[in-house]
Amino acid sequence: MILKGLKVVEFATYIAAPGAAGVLGDWGAEVIKIERPGGDEMRHVFADAKSELSANPTFEMDNRGKRSVVLDISKPEGRDAVARLAEDADVFITNVRPASLKRAGLDEAALRAKNPRLVYALVTGYGLEGPDAHKPGFDVTAFWSRAGVAHMHAPKGTDPFLLRTGVGDHTTSLATVSAILAALYERERTGEGRFVQTSLLATGVDVVGSDLAVQLRFGRLASNRSRREPLNPLANFFRSADGRWFVTNPRGGSVDWKAMCDVAGRPDLLEDPRFAGGRERKANTAELTAEFDAAFAALTYEEITARLDAADLVWAPVQTPAEVAADPQVRAAGALVEVEDGRGGRADSPAAPARFPGSDAPSRPAAPALGAHTREVLAEIGYGPAEIEAMIEAGAAA
Repeated sequence: MILKGLKVVEFATYIAAPGAAGVLGDWGAEVIKIERPGGDEMRHVFADAKSELSANPTFEMDNRGKRSVVLDISKPEGRDAVARLAEDADVFITNVRPASLKRAGLDEAALRAKNPRLVYALVTGYGLEGPDAHKPGFDVTAFWSRAGVAHMHAPKGTDPFLLRTGVGDHTTSLATVSAILAALYERERTGEGRFVQTSLLATGVDVVGSDLAVQLRFGRLASNRSRREPLNPLANFFRSADGRWFVTNPRGGSVDWKAMCDVAGRPDLLEDPRFAGGRERKANTAELTAEFDAAFAALTYEEITARLDAADLVWAPVQTPAEVAADPQVRAAGALVEVEDGRGGRADSPAAPARFPGSDAPSRPAAPALGAHTREVLAEIGYGPAEIEAMIEAGAAA
């Protein structure tokens, strides 16, 4: 495990910050998850579901292998315990609002005064400066909507739509992991930790950065188009005779124009003056899309994919989540990891998106029950049995 020996203290809820700690844990770090009484809100994501669901895979994904400690920072004993946990930690990750952290004496300046080697990572919705820095933010608000991601992905003339759970959060998790590892590398040279900060808003801007760079430079940007009028008629979604969708993404210019026509069984399109060059194909994109639609609709999925592979074109099937779960290439790519289910079995879960051949963990422990390690962890940082019981009795720990 590549990060073995790294101690991470997480005081965070929901997905983005816990997800960052979860990736570090998957790579070998010891992660102590501090939760307030009642626990991380994500523990209760299926609580109101009218079903027989017996697990919470959304929470389990980001919290597998962690140790859970319940501390109430509204009480002095709880605040002191959080600070003591940070004293010998390498990394402290939080998404609690900065004003609350400062009132509790758990802000970066306070914790790093006692542990100068600490890398203190704060995840916010909108950053730490500016008129809206104080606002709460989720991925659908700060990442998806305000950063322009939603607008850029909705085809022109259609209504905005919501993104799926955790997309912006998990992208921000990876940004946070990157920032933490950069700070740890710097610490190797200087001996000093540092403060690092990420936000859902800035991550969203970076995710659409290729397009936003055009907006910033030229003051305008082409809108997203429906599949019937794509910007590039060769890069589109098509459906086979047996109803299977697939997407093609040919190389730039006219490199794959002939190959696409051959795959579709329409070499005659090469002689059609409407499609003689890139400019003509772009001007007649709806007509060319209709020609390809009709051509692919006459071929089976098996025929089409065999031709695409033979031509070495860039393509992929449009898969359902169930198909992704069963895709052997997904497993071969290391995109899934086995996680203990807490009942003696194991279940697949999405893996952190990087591999370290020879150091990959074959499986991961289950996510912890709320407060499962409170006594154990407090004892490790010097609390005696009587002190621990007193804290629990007073409601400062659980």
